[in-house]
Amino acid sequence: MALTETVKQEIQQAYRSVLEGKGVRARYGQRLMIAEIARYLGSITESDGLRTSPPASCVVEAGTGTGKTLAYLIAAIPIARALGKTLVISTATVALQDQIVNKDLPDLKAHSNLKFSWCLAKGRGRYLCMSRLEARLHDEGAGDSETMPLFLLDNDKEQEPGTREFFEDMLARYGSQEWDGDRDHWASQIPDEVWRQVTTDHRQCTNRHCSYFDSCAFFDARKGVEDADVVVANHDLVLADLALGGGAILPDPENALFIFDEAHHLPDKALNHFAASVPLHGTRQWLKQLSQALAKIPPYLTPGTLAAKTVDKISESARDVDLVLQQVFDEVDRGHDWELSEDRRQDQWRFPEGEVPSSVAALAATAQVATAALVRQLGVLADELQKAFDDKKDSDVDRDTAEAWYPVIGSFHSRAEDQLRLWVAWCEKPDEGKGKAPPVARWTTKQRWEHVEDITLYSSPVLADNLLYSRLWSRAYGAVLTSATLTALGKFDRLRSRAGLPEQSRFMVVPSSFRYAEMASVEVPAMRSLPTDDDFTEALVKRLPDLWAADKATLVLFTARRQMHTVRDRLAEQYPGLITTQDDMAKGEVLRLHRERIDGDKPSVLFGVASFAEGIDLPGHYLSHVVITRLPFSVPDDPIEASLAEWVTGRGGNPFMEITVPDASIKLVQAVGRLLRTEQDQGRVTILDRRIVTRRYGRLLLDALPPFRRLIEP
Repeated sequence: MALTETVKQEIQQAYRSVLEGKGVRARYGQRLMIAEIARYLGSITESDGLRTSPPASCVVEAGTGTGKTLAYLIAAIPIARALGKTLVISTATVALQDQIVNKDLPDLKAHSNLKFSWCLAKGRGRYLCMSRLEARLHDEGAGDSETMPLFLLDNDKEQEPGTREFFEDMLARYGSQEWDGDRDHWASQIPDEVWRQVTTDHRQCTNRHCSYFDSCAFFDARKGVEDADVVVANHDLVLADLALGGGAILPDPENALFIFDEAHHLPDKALNHFAASVPLHGTRQWLKQLSQALAKIPPYLTPGTLAAKTVDKISESARDVDLVLQQVFDEVDRGHDWELSEDRRQDQWRFPEGEVPSSVAALAATAQVATAALVRQLGVLADELQKAFDDKKDSDVDRDTAEAWYPVIGSFHSRAEDQLRLWVAWCEKPDEGKGKAPPVARWTTKQRWEHVEDITLYSSPVLADNLLYSRLWSRAYGAVLTSATLTALGKFDRLRSRAGLPEQSRFMVVPSSFRYAEMASVEVPAMRSLPTDDDFTEALVKRLPDLWAADKATLVLFTARRQMHTVRDRLAEQYPGLITTQDDMAKGEVLRLHRERIDGDKPSVLFGVASFAEGIDLPGHYLSHVVITRLPFSVPDDPIEASLAEWVTGRGGNPFMEITVPDASIKLVQAVGRLLRTEQDQGRVTILDRRIVTRRYGRLLLDALPPFRRLIEP
């Protein structure tokens, strides 16, 4: 029992100190959240440092204005220290991660009597690799490099790489400590295709054997993780660590208390993390790069050694993979009537219930065997090269050769493993108890650009429940999930099923401090068209100017980019300089321009889609009107959603009411949540989709919104 009287007093005193130091009053919802998290963490039983009580999580929905970050920090830090556990705080966005590290934690330490240390944990791919940067500069300067140019391994298409001057500037800034090697701290945005040339992953990194290990940006940033009381990470990094068995990047789950902020993103993040894909033509091009690399390595290896023999085996396996990829392409291509044209350059086909035709299944099994052999042989060669770094091991490869080739082979090995995941998923048989768990979603897309066609195969779990339960909830010492939107239609059922939360989990909705009925209204005006009608876009063009006329700062949310751009194009000439879409420039610049116009006493209208319905914060006079053009139902052709709906239907359920409507409710609440950010804010929400009052499910969505004043036109 960690919640001793001493720990209770420490939490209470810390809260009083923060309130006094910041000159703010206590919030009822914040106090409830502190108490709930403390009770949950204090109820966990243990023996010899390991949890003995059944798996359970604490789920707290806390709306804007609660001060939830302070609540969970004050509750969890003293208990984590008392238990000797590391507190891992995980977010979905970089913005919240930076806020916690740069503002919330320093603020808490400055105004409380709590003593704790913290660090930020990011994946290896967010940091500069000096070895890769040196190789990049060497390859460009040397012309025909003696080894495979590393930057070629990461580019499927010919793209303009960063200039030599750019990479030299990068080297100079890192060498002078003007830059710490963190991609997010570079002064400007670095394009993905450029950044891939100078970063690495765990398969390519030689760790302590690298000549730049002592000055490595990644390992410098990671030094504090083992000693820190609080580690701030993100959902992707937590999932990546769990995929490696846990404890590889972050503390062991058994020795960690997790707090997942923005927790409503966790199930989707898990699905993305365990999804897999293979572009058939693109992979064959990649195999050509592998062949080019293998042709250059024999002169550096002693004939007859294991490394030299393995190169021959890799070449043989690569040919086997290439052959079956062509067969899969032909078979899948023949099996569908693709609808491609000049206007439509991509088409998709989903396999009902995840069942692929027997002819394709047989080829997938062959591809799995061939790819597994390729992975195995690349692993053998990587191990042989790695031996050269260890003075205690006999190696047939000299260190210079190993330093040049280990990252190259490691890159190929990592890519081959990714491909193998797809084939394993495509060959996976359904569980014995069919109907109890949804099958794996499997689908293909065909793309055409210029004179090239490619078919990509995909697989994804349909629900993340078993993945999260087996890898996280059953292992973690404790876990708290929080967000402003965790309930759907007033219940936690959708989150419970999507995230596989343990049976004994606790759930709480913290009452808001906002006086919703006094602060804002929700309005549903009369509209002559529904979003399902062909003339709805025209109706928007005619109606929107009247809606934003009375407000200085308006956010208009769409569910489709094409419709957003069409409406903007129709209205831009009539209202010059007024409308900015989220695609016009970087997100930060869009918001800066908007604030600048408002501060200059000029009206401003923002057009956005899903990411603006959740990820922006415009308090006070920066936003007084949110217009929702259409209820945020999921795209009907999403293969994962379609597979889940198919499974629910097969079990006698109603996927629209069980999945589509609850998910739309969460998105709608998030969109509405853009309006009120502080207790002083005021404004209105206008919903132009009349289905919210004319359909039975619409009333459910309306009732799930905060209790605004309602103004509904007949």
